Amino acid sequence: MNPALSRRALLTGAAGGAALLALAGCTSAVGAQNSGTAKKGGTFLGGISTDLVPANFFTNSNAGVTTIIGLVYESLIHYPVDRLRPEPRLAKDWTISPDGRTVTLHLRDDVTFHTGRPFTSADVAFSLRTYADPKWNGQLKSTAQAITSIDARDPHTAVLHLAHPLGNILDLLEIVPIVDEKTFAGVGDGSRYVGTGPFVFEKWSPNSRLKFAKNPKYWVPGRPYLDAVDIAVITDTTSLTSQLRSGQIDYAYGSSFLDIERLEKSGKFDTIQLRGAETQVYVGTNVTAEGLADVRVRQAIAHALDRDRVIAEVFRGSGYTANLPWPKTSPAYDAQLNASYGRDVAKAKSLLAAYGKPVPTLKYSYIAKDPLLAATAQIVQANLKEIGITVALDPLDPPTFVAQLIGGKFPGLWTAYHSWAQYTPSTLTVSAYPFNALKNSSHYTSAAYTRDADAAWRQVAGDSVEARKAYTALSRDLLDGLFLIEIGVIEGRWAVSDRVRNVAYTKRSELVLTDAQLTA
Repeated sequence: MNPALSRRALLTGAAGGAALLALAGCTSAVGAQNSGTAKKGGTFLGGISTDLVPANFFTNSNAGVTTIIGLVYESLIHYPVDRLRPEPRLAKDWTISPDGRTVTLHLRDDVTFHTGRPFTSADVAFSLRTYADPKWNGQLKSTAQAITSIDARDPHTAVLHLAHPLGNILDLLEIVPIVDEKTFAGVGDGSRYVGTGPFVFEKWSPNSRLKFAKNPKYWVPGRPYLDAVDIAVITDTTSLTSQLRSGQIDYAYGSSFLDIERLEKSGKFDTIQLRGAETQVYVGTNVTAEGLADVRVRQAIAHALDRDRVIAEVFRGSGYTANLPWPKTSPAYDAQLNASYGRDVAKAKSLLAAYGKPVPTLKYSYIAKDPLLAATAQIVQANLKEIGITVALDPLDPPTFVAQLIGGKFPGLWTAYHSWAQYTPSTLTVSAYPFNALKNSSHYTSAAYTRDADAAWRQVAGDSVEARKAYTALSRDLLDGLFLIEIGVIEGRWAVSDRVRNVAYTKRSELVLTDAQLTA
């Protein structure tokens, strides 16, 4: 589906009165075919494979974080998962000035935090300024830092003044959770999370579980239906699937695609396909490492990869191969450019011959407990062996891997997922750690890439003719530099039992249970 990134929608927000489904903001593939009568109340039991890392609160980097944000917090605006057309949430409506330098947001006046304190424009200012603080590693912090001042004199109007036009400003307003200044200190140590969302945070027990209770004063009448949510942290993905199969939990985030297929075939479970919240699996390169510093070696790796096998065997066909980060719904997607580096072993070997030197053994890092990344790494290892490049697999625990990604500490190659390409394209190239033109995990620098990323970012509207030309230039820069070698665009999957209905998600794969119900 073509993302309707219309200029009118970007510049002028729709007035309030959004339907409840728009507030939930998501889609659900679950429930219509299930037996049983939906009921109010009850406790939703789920399992996730990665625990909360409090320091990563603004990074969307693991299931613990996305679970808390999806249940406890809300943002100013909302994108439906299948398009970039902004809809109201905590902001009723908004306007962007013709020169793109001023954004005026009119806020709801009937919203309170879980402490009972009213939500106001001062909370908008605090949330955006906190997100801009480098301490929190927010991936859109450069966009947040381009907000030079925020006028919050009217408690129900926030006026943002920008250093220059920002084609992705609405992405920022959709992504940043509105936090409570009075209790924010608890976010850093995982002791307290206070938002305006449908569920109230109760407790985090590290390596064990996250517990939430219904927000009885939620501003959406009649929601949520559930009384409570209890999410177990189950880092062993086999155990995660087993607990879902045995009925101990009703939702699993982290099971392998193959296990989910088997569950669905049993007729007692369903799959939620995270379409619109795509991630990309890729091979990253440290371009300062011996061998990888030469683009011909990186091109050889790109031609060696058997992308079709990775998508078919590891991700069970839930995605498609890619040479560029953009999903097919992106305004930057170009089918021809996306086919620049097909599998061609002979060409890969000729590129290495032209390089003229042996490539030393390369360390190849990935998150050990992610079976999909581990399987991908094994296929890539075999592909590179075919062309004469030896890699030493380097499985890491999640915190170490994220620290190396953010700090640019990988010694050779790595495989991971990246996100943000499902948003306005400039968001990816000025924000995501692997892609940031000014500072990225590969240590890649290019005057052309920096110039083109900046030009794409400074558009008044993210869907203009000028913006689309800028995205094409960015795509060519990425193919020429090849510091990141894409494998494919992946639509994630969650597994749920037939006891639950209306489980939903955001474009960042955050769990949304505003309309969820259990069945009798």
